[in-house]
Amino acid sequence: MTGTDWGFASDLQDVGEAIAIVGIGDADYSKASGRTTQEIAAQATERALTDAGLSPTDIDGIMYIPFSGDQFAAAAYRSHFGTSHNMWVSQKGGGMVWAGSAPYDAALAIRSGQARYVLNTFSVAWATQRPQMVGGPGQVHAEDLYKQNLEVPFGWFPQPVYFATIARRHMYEFGTTPDQLGAIAVACRRHATLHPTAIMRHKPLTLDDYLHSPLIADPFRKEDCCLISDGGAAYIMTSLERARDLRQPVIAVLGVGVGNSRSGAYWSQQGGFTSTPQVFAAPGAFAMAGIRRDDVDVLACYDPFTIVSLMQIEDIGFCTKGDGGRFVAGDTLHFDSGKLPYNTHGGMLSHAYVLGIAHVVEIVRQLRHEAAAQVRDAQIGIYGGYTGPQASTLILGRR
Repeated sequence: MTGTDWGFASDLQDVGEAIAIVGIGDADYSKASGRTTQEIAAQATERALTDAGLSPTDIDGIMYIPFSGDQFAAAAYRSHFGTSHNMWVSQKGGGMVWAGSAPYDAALAIRSGQARYVLNTFSVAWATQRPQMVGGPGQVHAEDLYKQNLEVPFGWFPQPVYFATIARRHMYEFGTTPDQLGAIAVACRRHATLHPTAIMRHKPLTLDDYLHSPLIADPFRKEDCCLISDGGAAYIMTSLERARDLRQPVIAVLGVGVGNSRSGAYWSQQGGFTSTPQVFAAPGAFAMAGIRRDDVDVLACYDPFTIVSLMQIEDIGFCTKGDGGRFVAGDTLHFDSGKLPYNTHGGMLSHAYVLGIAHVVEIVRQLRHEAAAQVRDAQIGIYGGYTGPQASTLILGRR
């Protein structure tokens, strides 16, 4: 496969400005907390309800992903809040790519009258589970038969080794340098040090610190790799009309796009080895929103590794393919640079590893003008979601 033959965009209806995100909530982010994923999600949901000024019975739609079998589904919601009302239920929510595409499915449900207020949640207790060597991406990938029989025997495991190979290929093809990957890590860490709930808020990082950090999987240092943590987040959606009657500024969903790899679920099968399916997701989202790249004030992308940040910045179209390293160098990604503020909460590299849903919460905070590392007069923000064979582009705007 060559060019863009290896993937395609999902065919989505226009849901631009049909709904808004009206409530957001973070659970406590921490190392091992001893809590379950459902307890963590319940805390985030309580805070999202308070933020929106809604009661538990107002929520008549819930979205989650049946990921690891312990997410905050309808039964857990009813048990926690003591409710018994009917709820529209979708398993197309949660984190990763679905943190960005959930508003599309919620918009269809709200538009058709199946729900009025839809909750999306995702949480992990991977730091708590780590001593038992369960949970987290390591277990998920180690149990996959494709990886067991093809990738692992060739040493392409665990994830830092996996993505280091992709980074090395990007360096080979485009001349990307360690300093440029380091610029991503440094920007995210700076933002985390300004964020009151970030796990790495007390651990500043300079580019010199980064370059003198030992290699763990060439060309990666530990700062190129995401954290393992406990935590979670939630957000609540409703129609634009109802949003105007609630307490928070209206943050509308302007556009959604979903891109797919047709060549397989894993990078070893993917036709575009130094690309992500954002190349297919982003164009539709921008067309639906009716905006240009220059209109974007703040960007957040799913960032398990610095190279995934760099490739998504390219693939969403903020620079040409292969020029990502030069584009992100220096202060480009810093919240006060006036260029392309990126992962202003610190991302999964420095804030917490909750697989993207906290990124959406951060974009909402930015557009409300209440973020810790606030981008001046932010009006439009993007979340780039990712997971293996799919990517999503979610465009939000202050209205």
